[in-house]
Amino acid sequence: MTGAELGVVLALLLTCLVALLLVQTARREAAAVRARAADDVADLRADSRRRDEESRARVDEVRALEKDLVARRARLEAAEARHQDQVLSAAGAARLASEELAGRQAEVERELESAAGLSREDALARLTDVLRTQATRQAEATVRTAEASARRTADQTARRIVAAAVQRLSVPTSSAVAVTLVPLPSDDLRGRIIGREGRNIRTFEAVTGVNLLVDDDSSTVQLSSFDPERREVAHATLQMLFDDGRIHPQRIESAYALALAGSDDRAVAAGHDAAERAGVLRLPHDLVVVVGALRLRTSYGQDVLEHSVEAALVAAALAAELGADVEVARRAAFLHDIGKARSLTAGGTHAAAGADLLRDAGESAEVVNAVAAHHGEVAAETVEAVLVQAADASSAARPGARRDELERYVERMERLEGLAAAHHGVVRALALASGHELRVVVEPAAVPDADLPGLAREIARDIEAALSFPGEISITVVRELRAHATAG
Repeated sequence: MTGAELGVVLALLLTCLVALLLVQTARREAAAVRARAADDVADLRADSRRRDEESRARVDEVRALEKDLVARRARLEAAEARHQDQVLSAAGAARLASEELAGRQAEVERELESAAGLSREDALARLTDVLRTQATRQAEATVRTAEASARRTADQTARRIVAAAVQRLSVPTSSAVAVTLVPLPSDDLRGRIIGREGRNIRTFEAVTGVNLLVDDDSSTVQLSSFDPERREVAHATLQMLFDDGRIHPQRIESAYALALAGSDDRAVAAGHDAAERAGVLRLPHDLVVVVGALRLRTSYGQDVLEHSVEAALVAAALAAELGADVEVARRAAFLHDIGKARSLTAGGTHAAAGADLLRDAGESAEVVNAVAAHHGEVAAETVEAVLVQAADASSAARPGARRDELERYVERMERLEGLAAAHHGVVRALALASGHELRVVVEPAAVPDADLPGLAREIARDIEAALSFPGEISITVVRELRAHATAG
């Protein structure tokens, strides 16, 4: 045998050996698989037996429950039948008792009718009348008691509410004055204000219509006039002169013209400031301007704008105490005197004029009614309108809030100026020195120089005939003719 043949034989033997080993391995794995399968089958059979036992137990339990339910249903049906029998028996007994009671009642009524000599209807009518009379008397007594109690406590409750509202406020006095104090920035301006031989003071008073008082030992300058508008314009003029430092007649006139032109801006600023202090929001610009004009109005010596702010705060506090609409009360009280800023020459009251103005501005019906009704000229339709009346009266009635003497003084000054202004050719009349001096400016083209003395005497006679006054009134008629030209 050659080596090649030997190798082939060995290879065949090796292959057979490997095949034998594979067969043995496969047999062992098959045996293991059969063993596991047998175990699984055993487990499945055991699980199946357990489930069968549980199912039988549940079936037994369900059957027991069914038997129990059947027994309970039988007991309930028996109890319901017994209850129905009892109800029927009770209903029959009640019906019999009711019939017996009705019979007895009819018998009693017949006996009463025969004893009283009245039919059932007549007796019922008499009894009803008696009961009605007693009830009416008792109700009247109760009402009288309630009214008496309300009268006893109404004033006390009202005072408590008003006191609580006013105590929350801390507002400055709303009383107006006729003098404005202007701080003097430096002592060297004192001489400039006076001017050579008092020329600047005379020019300032002639232009503004306001008395200018300068003391040698005072750090302030006084502006005195019964007219708040003149006093404000004079204040603005004087402040411009202080800021500029140049003070002479021409500069005084130009500063006065600028101050007069700035009246609307001052009105807007005053209106916004007052609305902010009163807590009134979203006020239209047109109303802000009109409200700002109230700073130049007085009523019995009381500053109308400050009075409006004070009334708004009082009305808001009262509304908060009573649970009313705080914002409506505040807004209506703030605007209640806005009609005083409008000219009333066409007739009507300031309440009606203010209501018309607010209606045109788109204010709510509640606010318009409160303004129209604050003096009782129309009926108050809301609680807030009544609160505006109370707030207005509270602000006006505070001690020191109003001064009748100042109001009469202003009326006397206005009448004095009106008597002079009624003459032909008069363009301006200014009452100075508390009414002891009247300065009258005439139109040069209408009144010649020769007529000035006669005009002064006519004005004096009219004043003597129309007014009674202590002391004397000095009347000065001024006719000034200016000519301007430009060279170059």
